[in-house]
Amino acid sequence: MYVWPCAVVLAQYLWFHRGSLPGKAVLEIGAGVSLPGIMAAKCGAEVILSDSSELPHCLEICRRSCQMNNLPQVQVVGLTWGHVSQALLALPPQDIILASDVFFEPEDFEDILTTVYLLMQKNPKVQLWSTYQVRSADWSLEALLYKWDMKCVHIPLESFGADKEDIAESALPGRHTIEMLVISLAKDSFSGQCQY
Repeated sequence: MYVWPCAVVLAQYLWFHRGSLPGKAVLEIGAGVSLPGIMAAKCGAEVILSDSSELPHCLEICRRSCQMNNLPQVQVVGLTWGHVSQALLALPPQDIILASDVFFEPEDFEDILTTVYLLMQKNPKVQLWSTYQVRSADWSLEALLYKWDMKCVHIPLESFGADKEDIAESALPGRHTIEMLVISLAKDSFSGQCQY
């Protein structure tokens, strides 16, 4: 468990948009050490951190991150991607879902989007703010976005000051190729598209 390069980029995006975060309902999925979720909470969002219900040590890491950052109000919930659980169904509608480097293993992509889609049914205006590290040119979300009637917008890193090898005095993201996406329900536009 450590801070991945994508987490620093997503935290930078949250900091850039900090003025819009107070009072927003924010859920971080696959939170791990929870840097983006902690940043959102520090900026005034009402945050729920989640990681796999099958990995209790990950949930404990989330709790410790909250304790270390004096954020007792932040809830920690076990959610396993692709599983419709009581914990998932009990979540209140969210305004923003955070996902830092969850698009890591292609076999998980559909389970992640299934979970996000279920959350989008509670609030069709919710956005998934996601960063991922480019690991293979063969991996693509576009077919799954089309299947789940979603669209995405590619956010240039330079538009929020994350196009550097170091951010906030951290050596991360380094020389990794990081992408930032905002994913939402397609509504009237053509689903499956990722606009650049």
